[in-house]
Amino acid sequence: MVSAPLSDTVITPALAIYTMSNQSESLGDDTDSILSSSSSEDEDSLNIRVSPDWERYRGLFEDRGFHLDTVGDVKRFYEAYWERCAPGVDHQSAGYSRACGFRDEKALCKDPGLRDNFFRGRRKKDHAPIIVKAVHLRSRELDITRLLSSPPLRIDPRNHCIPVLDFIEARGDGIAFIVMEEWSPELIPEKPCCLGLFLRAIRSTIEHVAFMHLHRVAHLDISIRNLVTDYKGHYACIDYELSRRFDGTLNPKVQAGRATELPPELERGELSDPFKVDIWALGILILKASYMTGYLKDQLIHFVKPMLCEDQEERPCALDTLMAFDNMVSMMKIASC
Repeated sequence: MVSAPLSDTVITPALAIYTMSNQSESLGDDTDSILSSSSSEDEDSLNIRVSPDWERYRGLFEDRGFHLDTVGDVKRFYEAYWERCAPGVDHQSAGYSRACGFRDEKALCKDPGLRDNFFRGRRKKDHAPIIVKAVHLRSRELDITRLLSSPPLRIDPRNHCIPVLDFIEARGDGIAFIVMEEWSPELIPEKPCCLGLFLRAIRSTIEHVAFMHLHRVAHLDISIRNLVTDYKGHYACIDYELSRRFDGTLNPKVQAGRATELPPELERGELSDPFKVDIWALGILILKASYMTGYLKDQLIHFVKPMLCEDQEERPCALDTLMAFDNMVSMMKIASC
């Protein structure tokens, strides 16, 4: 699933622990360089984004019980939405206007806000919204998503991967489609945000990172834009495009990358422990989310500080981070939401 990009949040200067301005310029390489093996193939050609001809695979989705959005679907969505709105609401939308530019109501209608490897649709049996991501059949992302979405990992309560409904393969073309539930990137639907819900979202993220690390998976692109919710009290991590498995590798190292949050050692062009890269990014995520919701309290600043140590060896592991978070929350006074 894809989420709308989040503009860079400015963290107040009072947070001396967030000193990205003192770091050297990013390497800027558009592909990550990994000095360790993983269980999937590492060739760049297998891990770049694909841009499929969605019309070509339309029948394949229909046969598996999924319907990709058409021009008519998009028009009906906006018209139904406007009917529910209060009188006087502006009935203007770029998506609706774009759909009206097509004559064929049955033609596929891609959301221009999504990258070429994504498409929206619905599950035919219950009309539940879905998001489909196209990946290379031998990509690391498919390998890791299958791992997290298969028994027994799938049913582990510590696993907060977005629910995957199906894996559809077009083996002749070397492409696979990951069909997921569509959740929202807007973690908090209303402001002011309830502290309990905010802490639940943060805990789910920390717990999922700890779960991945337990199974030797590093996400390598933890950020607010990769955290979503179903508004039913569930939060999930998405986007394993840069993720890696390190089965059998005792001391894996990574270098460079195109992740959202790079720790200082990667900014300097040095090697880093991939799991400590995740801890740094997790700390930045918590700071940004706290700042955005107004919950940037002394307790959270104190909690995050070890995660943002300049020395990667001094950063805690994910499991210790989860235990420290639970200890912090146990000492906070939280009103019921």
